Amino acid sequence: MNVLVVGGAGYIGSHCVRQLIAAGHNPVVLDNLVFGHRAAVAGDVPFYSVNLGNESEVGKILRKEKIDIVMHFAAYAYVGESVTDPMKYYFNNVASTLHLLRCMIGSGVKKFVFSSTCATYGIPEKMPLVETMPQAPINPYGQTKLDIENALKSFASAYGLSFAAFRYFNAAGAAEDGSIGEQHNPETHLIPLVIDAAVGKRENVQVFGTDYPTPDGTCLRDYVHVDDLSRAHIAVFEKLEKPGTALFYNLGTGTPTSVLEVIHAVEKVTGRKVPYVTGPRRAGDPPALYADSSKAKSELGWEPKYMTIEPIVATAWKWHSQNPDGFKKK
Repeated sequence: MNVLVVGGAGYIGSHCVRQLIAAGHNPVVLDNLVFGHRAAVAGDVPFYSVNLGNESEVGKILRKEKIDIVMHFAAYAYVGESVTDPMKYYFNNVASTLHLLRCMIGSGVKKFVFSSTCATYGIPEKMPLVETMPQAPINPYGQTKLDIENALKSFASAYGLSFAAFRYFNAAGAAEDGSIGEQHNPETHLIPLVIDAAVGKRENVQVFGTDYPTPDGTCLRDYVHVDDLSRAHIAVFEKLEKPGTALFYNLGTGTPTSVLEVIHAVEKVTGRKVPYVTGPRRAGDPPALYADSSKAKSELGWEPKYMTIEPIVATAWKWHSQNPDGFKKK
């Protein structure tokens, strides 16, 4: 298929482009490079630097490239920033996505794969999380993702749009060959932060809360490899043939890993000591978040290749050690 990857120069999007090529599809990347890296996109992949609000240009791309399906990764995803500047998040994550969907429907492109999040569940009462649990986001980031999920259900009914929304847990790791990986500015994800502390790029890592009701007192999270996420997005394609299809899937390993376990894994993989300091809990951090992904496994035949934290960290370390200065400018 011809696949438009919106946000295809970003972390998850760029890995998905590689997986699409490996699976025999033809990716086309649309990314305004606010957070993406042009160097993360293979040189022979068609690339367009366009804002989604420019509907005439987006429509031209859909028609010119004969797009069959759109994958959407272009969201702002800093939870704290979404609280202090919700306007930014509603315009980008909601309004821009609606522009894209209007272009798609107007151009007759009615297959859509959406990058959603476990943040739509808010603070759940029990674990593991299944897709039917109540959704009650506690921050604007999670709310904007839920708003689009709800819009998609309406569009499936009214316009025959077929979609799959994947609720990620903690995307992590890098391409196995170390060619692309995780580089955010600012960086907020735990594994790259811990690696930076291990190599001396930062003084230490902060551990927020050591008194949670967990085995070592620190938060438990579900780290899922970015390539495993990508493979699930491609596996859903054949499920979208019927107009009006609406699918929701959790994507995680179901294996909870604590903050201290991540630190210890980085120490083992790198052979370096990680300096860290402890502090009070952050407001809104649940003690544990991990997935029941049995629906994706049974319906899509999806099986994560990376089930434990150490091999995930190893791929991240390969990227960081081979690219100490991150992506080179193209």
